[in-house]
Amino acid sequence: MKISRLWVLSLSILSARFVLAQDSPVEKAAVSELPSLLAIYKDIHSHPELSGQEQHTAALVAKELRAAGCDVTENFGKYDDPKLKCYGVVGVMKNGSGPTVLVRTDMDALPVHEETGLPYASTATTKNDEGRDVSVMHACGHDAHMAAFIGTARVLQRLKQDWNGTIIFVGQPAEEAIGGARAMLKAGLYNRFGKPDFALGFHDKADLQTGHIGVTPGYTYANVDSVDLTVRGIGGHGAYPHKTKDPIVLSAEIINALQTIASRENNPLDPIVVTVGSIHGGTKHNIIPDDVKMQLTVRTYKSEVRDRVLADIDQIAKGCATAAGIPADRMPIVEVKKDTTPATYNNPDLTKRLVAVWKKVLGDANVEIVDPTMGGEDFAEYSLPDHSIPAVDFHIGAVDPEKIAQFKKDGKELPSLHSSKFAPVPEPTIRVGIVGMTSAVMDLMKR
Repeated sequence: MKISRLWVLSLSILSARFVLAQDSPVEKAAVSELPSLLAIYKDIHSHPELSGQEQHTAALVAKELRAAGCDVTENFGKYDDPKLKCYGVVGVMKNGSGPTVLVRTDMDALPVHEETGLPYASTATTKNDEGRDVSVMHACGHDAHMAAFIGTARVLQRLKQDWNGTIIFVGQPAEEAIGGARAMLKAGLYNRFGKPDFALGFHDKADLQTGHIGVTPGYTYANVDSVDLTVRGIGGHGAYPHKTKDPIVLSAEIINALQTIASRENNPLDPIVVTVGSIHGGTKHNIIPDDVKMQLTVRTYKSEVRDRVLADIDQIAKGCATAAGIPADRMPIVEVKKDTTPATYNNPDLTKRLVAVWKKVLGDANVEIVDPTMGGEDFAEYSLPDHSIPAVDFHIGAVDPEKIAQFKKDGKELPSLHSSKFAPVPEPTIRVGIVGMTSAVMDLMKR
């Protein structure tokens, strides 16, 4: 009997908490906007555009921000390549004196052929930067991000009586290709629209259940460096290897030696990843080539660890080459590409503050502290290299909990972000995105 009463009491508490969340002004406003936002989501999903080609997507975002009462600037941003046009969108919503908060969404899609089977699945094709025909899909949930972003602007406009200050809504292009955030800052985002006191972003999560928010205090995404490594040898006939310096054998030795950076050169408490993602060398069975080209991705968190790992790659490549007898003028060429993505750092104090807000709005059980990832996200640019602008980039659950349980039971992996089979469950993903972002903004700008 005591157990039964305790169960009833617990259920009553949980029900009361759920009702409280459902009855909040933010939740009510979000729910009322959902029908039109779901239509927008499906339209964006069906008409995706690659990084650098977001013309129509950006125009839609700009139109919706204007309708929500923002002063909108389109085609904002400046890439390093002057031939490229930047489709950045900035919407400013002013409501008296108070803090300035930046809210960001990404807008671009991926060169992926969709296999979700959804009635609104993308059948779009386009030409990529190399001029090849490719399929296009929102395989990373940026369509849901934009719908929640637009919903956030609408709800904040409706609830202006509850906050003061300025909101800078940023519709960012080229997140997948990296460079969109940098292009907007290079064009003078903060000089023209004001330096924010806080920066907020969100991203759907392919292994987090709908209805939940996940967040990581501190480092949440990694520094991402792309490294081109050219291993040079002295080519010749495959029948006479002793008359050559074989760059293929040397490349194999370098690849194995690179693994010692993580296992022997690095503090085990500092996560790093060194992956050789591409290797190309040779043209025929019986020819030892003059060189082999490799492409590496390097993931780190701390800047000092990043610098050391990149230096280790150079040292290992040249050390292996020296041991193989490669002449000084044929040493490997190690090139760190300029399209580096800095690590995303969630300000711990701001994260703690927002977790309390989200637990109040969504319930304690629906807010999770999740592990960091070695993935990359150029949202980091908005907090500046010294993290002087407190920032938080949080996760929105996007997967049906029953699907998570079934895949776990079957011992299978869920479709990941960038998978041709990934798509968020639209309604709860968008709704929680709106509630999470709006409640965060309002707490930072409360009267």
